[in-house]
Amino acid sequence: MAERRTRLSPEREQELFTAVLDLLREVGYEALTMDAIAARARSSKATLYRQWRGKPELVASALRHAEPVSITHIDTGTLAGDLRELARRLGEVALRDMELVRALGHAMHQDPELLQAVRALLVEPELTALRGMLDRAVRRGELAPDVPAAQFVPHMVLGAMVGRALVEDRDADAAYLVRYIDAAVLPALGLS
Repeated sequence: MAERRTRLSPEREQELFTAVLDLLREVGYEALTMDAIAARARSSKATLYRQWRGKPELVASALRHAEPVSITHIDTGTLAGDLRELARRLGEVALRDMELVRALGHAMHQDPELLQAVRALLVEPELTALRGMLDRAVRRGELAPDVPAAQFVPHMVLGAMVGRALVEDRDADAAYLVRYIDAAVLPALGLS
Protein backbone atom coordinates (compact mmCIF):
# COMPACT_ATOMS: atom_id res chain seq x y z
CA MET A 1 0.00 0.00 0.00
CA ALA A 2 1.26 3.48 -0.77
CA GLU A 3 2.37 5.60 2.15
CA ARG A 4 -0.46 7.86 3.27
CA ARG A 5 0.41 11.55 3.32
CA THR A 6 -2.30 12.72 5.69
CA ARG A 7 -4.21 10.51 8.06
CA LEU A 8 -8.00 10.57 8.04
CA SER A 9 -9.76 10.41 11.37
CA PRO A 10 -11.23 6.98 12.11
CA GLU A 11 -14.72 8.49 11.86
CA ARG A 12 -14.04 10.03 8.45
CA GLU A 13 -12.43 6.84 7.20
CA GLN A 14 -15.50 4.87 8.29
CA GLU A 15 -17.77 7.34 6.46
CA LEU A 16 -15.75 6.76 3.29
CA PHE A 17 -15.87 2.98 3.72
CA THR A 18 -19.63 3.11 4.28
CA ALA A 19 -20.04 5.13 1.08
CA VAL A 20 -17.95 2.60 -0.84
CA LEU A 21 -19.94 -0.40 0.41
CA ASP A 22 -23.30 1.30 -0.10
CA LEU A 23 -22.39 2.14 -3.68
CA LEU A 24 -21.07 -1.38 -4.28
CA ARG A 25 -24.41 -2.80 -3.22
CA GLU A 26 -26.28 -0.30 -5.39
CA VAL A 27 -24.28 -0.34 -8.63
CA GLY A 28 -21.78 -3.21 -8.41
CA TYR A 29 -18.02 -3.07 -8.69
CA GLU A 30 -17.78 -2.47 -12.42
CA ALA A 31 -19.99 0.64 -12.31
CA LEU A 32 -18.40 2.00 -9.14
CA THR A 33 -16.23 5.06 -9.77
CA MET A 34 -13.96 7.18 -7.64
CA ASP A 35 -16.09 10.17 -8.69
CA ALA A 36 -19.22 8.51 -7.31
CA ILE A 37 -17.45 7.58 -4.08
CA ALA A 38 -16.17 11.13 -3.65
CA ALA A 39 -19.64 12.56 -4.27
CA ARG A 40 -21.37 10.12 -1.91
CA ALA A 41 -18.78 10.68 0.82
CA ARG A 42 -18.68 14.45 0.28
CA SER A 43 -14.96 14.24 -0.35
CA SER A 44 -12.54 15.11 -3.10
CA LYS A 45 -11.01 12.55 -5.41
CA ALA A 46 -7.61 13.93 -4.36
CA THR A 47 -8.35 12.92 -0.77
CA LEU A 48 -9.21 9.41 -1.91
CA TYR A 49 -6.08 9.08 -4.01
CA ARG A 50 -3.89 10.37 -1.18
CA GLN A 51 -5.11 7.48 0.95
CA TRP A 52 -5.51 4.67 -1.61
CA ARG A 53 -3.87 4.02 -4.97
CA GLY A 54 -7.20 3.45 -6.66
CA LYS A 55 -10.57 1.78 -6.62
CA PRO A 56 -9.33 -1.79 -6.03
CA GLU A 57 -7.35 -0.87 -2.92
CA LEU A 58 -10.13 1.37 -1.58
CA VAL A 59 -12.74 -1.37 -2.04
CA ALA A 60 -10.54 -3.98 -0.36
CA SER A 61 -9.85 -1.60 2.53
CA ALA A 62 -13.55 -0.86 2.93
CA LEU A 63 -14.34 -4.56 3.05
CA ARG A 64 -11.60 -5.18 5.62
CA HIS A 65 -12.73 -2.40 7.95
CA ALA A 66 -16.51 -2.54 7.65
CA GLU A 67 -17.48 -4.72 10.61
CA PRO A 68 -15.29 -7.56 9.39
CA VAL A 69 -15.97 -11.15 10.28
CA SER A 70 -12.42 -12.07 11.10
CA ILE A 71 -10.98 -15.36 12.22
CA THR A 72 -7.67 -13.91 13.35
CA HIS A 73 -8.41 -14.21 17.08
CA ILE A 74 -10.17 -17.57 17.18
CA ASP A 75 -8.58 -19.87 19.76
CA THR A 76 -11.03 -22.11 21.60
CA GLY A 77 -8.37 -24.54 22.76
CA THR A 78 -9.20 -27.28 20.24
CA LEU A 79 -9.01 -27.47 16.47
CA ALA A 80 -12.58 -28.75 16.27
CA GLY A 81 -13.76 -25.80 18.36
CA ASP A 82 -11.72 -23.37 16.27
CA LEU A 83 -13.11 -24.72 12.99
CA ARG A 84 -16.68 -24.66 14.28
CA GLU A 85 -16.23 -21.04 15.38
CA LEU A 86 -14.75 -20.28 11.96
CA ALA A 87 -17.88 -21.79 10.41
CA ARG A 88 -20.15 -19.67 12.62
CA ARG A 89 -18.33 -16.48 11.67
CA LEU A 90 -18.33 -17.28 7.97
CA GLY A 91 -22.03 -18.05 8.27
CA GLU A 92 -22.49 -14.47 9.48
CA VAL A 93 -21.03 -13.26 6.19
CA ALA A 94 -23.47 -15.43 4.26
CA LEU A 95 -26.42 -13.99 6.17
CA ARG A 96 -25.23 -10.41 5.96
CA ASP A 97 -23.70 -9.87 2.55
CA MET A 98 -23.42 -12.92 0.33
CA GLU A 99 -24.64 -10.99 -2.73
CA LEU A 100 -21.80 -8.52 -2.26
CA VAL A 101 -19.33 -11.39 -1.89
CA ARG A 102 -20.60 -13.00 -5.12
CA ALA A 103 -20.44 -9.73 -7.05
CA LEU A 104 -16.91 -9.08 -5.89
CA GLY A 105 -15.94 -12.66 -6.70
CA HIS A 106 -16.91 -12.02 -10.31
CA ALA A 107 -15.21 -8.62 -10.36
CA MET A 108 -11.96 -10.05 -8.99
CA HIS A 109 -11.70 -12.34 -12.01
CA GLN A 110 -12.09 -9.33 -14.29
CA ASP A 111 -9.78 -6.94 -12.41
CA PRO A 112 -6.32 -8.25 -11.43
CA GLU A 113 -5.67 -5.19 -9.26
CA LEU A 114 -8.82 -5.85 -7.23
CA LEU A 115 -7.85 -9.51 -6.89
CA GLN A 116 -4.38 -8.53 -5.66
CA ALA A 117 -5.77 -5.98 -3.18
CA VAL A 118 -8.39 -8.39 -1.81
CA ARG A 119 -5.80 -11.13 -1.44
CA ALA A 120 -3.37 -8.82 0.36
CA LEU A 121 -5.84 -7.05 2.65
CA LEU A 122 -8.50 -9.71 3.25
CA VAL A 123 -7.47 -13.20 2.25
CA GLU A 124 -3.85 -13.44 3.41
CA PRO A 125 -4.50 -12.32 7.01
CA GLU A 126 -7.28 -14.90 7.30
CA LEU A 127 -5.17 -17.65 5.71
CA THR A 128 -2.39 -16.83 8.15
CA ALA A 129 -4.88 -17.16 11.02
CA LEU A 130 -6.16 -20.48 9.66
CA ARG A 131 -2.60 -21.79 9.35
CA GLY A 132 -2.08 -20.68 12.95
CA MET A 133 -5.10 -22.77 14.03
CA LEU A 134 -3.64 -25.82 12.32
CA ASP A 135 -0.14 -25.18 13.74
CA ARG A 136 -1.56 -24.89 17.28
CA ALA A 137 -3.37 -28.19 16.79
CA VAL A 138 -0.11 -29.84 15.76
CA ARG A 139 1.69 -28.39 18.80
CA ARG A 140 -1.11 -29.64 21.09
CA GLY A 141 -0.82 -33.10 19.56
CA GLU A 142 -4.36 -33.02 18.13
CA LEU A 143 -3.28 -33.09 14.51
CA ALA A 144 -0.45 -35.06 12.97
CA PRO A 145 2.01 -32.72 11.24
CA ASP A 146 1.80 -34.62 7.95
CA VAL A 147 -1.98 -34.87 7.45
CA PRO A 148 -2.41 -34.30 3.70
CA ALA A 149 -5.86 -32.72 4.04
CA ALA A 150 -4.55 -29.87 6.24
CA GLN A 151 -3.30 -27.90 3.25
CA PHE A 152 -6.78 -28.06 1.72
CA VAL A 153 -8.79 -26.77 4.70
CA PRO A 154 -9.15 -23.24 3.22
CA HIS A 155 -10.34 -24.71 -0.07
CA MET A 156 -12.81 -27.01 1.66
CA VAL A 157 -14.35 -24.24 3.76
CA LEU A 158 -14.53 -21.64 0.99
CA GLY A 159 -15.75 -24.30 -1.41
CA ALA A 160 -18.61 -25.12 0.93
CA MET A 161 -19.61 -21.46 1.08
CA VAL A 162 -19.72 -21.07 -2.69
CA GLY A 163 -20.79 -24.61 -3.51
CA ARG A 164 -23.99 -24.68 -1.51
CA ALA A 165 -25.41 -21.82 -3.56
CA LEU A 166 -24.57 -23.64 -6.78
CA VAL A 167 -25.82 -27.06 -5.71
CA GLU A 168 -28.80 -26.17 -3.51
CA ASP A 169 -29.53 -22.53 -4.41
CA ARG A 170 -29.15 -21.64 -0.73
CA ASP A 171 -26.55 -19.64 1.14
CA ALA A 172 -24.16 -21.51 3.40
CA ASP A 173 -25.37 -20.28 6.79
CA ALA A 174 -23.63 -21.00 10.09
CA ALA A 175 -25.61 -24.17 10.85
CA TYR A 176 -24.78 -25.64 7.44
CA LEU A 177 -21.09 -24.74 7.73
CA VAL A 178 -20.81 -26.25 11.22
CA ARG A 179 -22.40 -29.47 9.91
CA TYR A 180 -19.94 -29.40 7.00
CA ILE A 181 -16.98 -28.98 9.37
CA ASP A 182 -18.20 -31.93 11.45
CA ALA A 183 -19.05 -34.20 8.50
CA ALA A 184 -16.28 -33.40 6.01
CA VAL A 185 -13.40 -31.29 7.31
CA LEU A 186 -12.76 -32.91 10.70
CA PRO A 187 -12.89 -36.48 9.30
CA ALA A 188 -10.54 -35.46 6.47
CA LEU A 189 -8.10 -34.28 9.14
CA GLY A 190 -8.45 -37.55 11.04
CA LEU A 191 -10.53 -35.95 13.80
CA SER A 192 -14.06 -36.64 14.94
